[in-house]
Amino acid sequence: MVFQQKLTFSTSGRSTINITSQIQQIVAQSAIQTGTCHVFVQHTSASLMLCENADPDVRVDLETYMQHIVPDGDVMFRHQDEGPDDMSAHIRTVLTNPDLTMPVSTGRCELGIWQGIYLWEHRTLGHHRQLTITVQGE
Repeated sequence: MVFQQKLTFSTSGRSTINITSQIQQIVAQSAIQTGTCHVFVQHTSASLMLCENADPDVRVDLETYMQHIVPDGDVMFRHQDEGPDDMSAHIRTVLTNPDLTMPVSTGRCELGIWQGIYLWEHRTLGHHRQLTITVQGE
């Protein structure tokens, strides 16, 4: 059995949004008890991550690290059509994940106790981000 649904999120600029509960709701709606859940973000300047969900400093530190290795407006970037954060956002997406696949057990994504699913916005201004969630199994 396959179940698919789309979600749209509005971001407020460079940040992470915990989307775990929305994904778990879709898995529950699918009625699939055992299988996989695949989440895909349909953009080239945002990504997904499975990350520590208890201490927000982890996500702050990840953002600090990204700013260090991929600074906005670096003169080596030719592509800056939409501003100084344009190419850096694309690089961040390539370095991270546009998709995640998680096991489904007893009708839920089987996450570790400290794991959360996050949408990671890489642009400095807010955007609308669309995700496709596909749940497969029985």
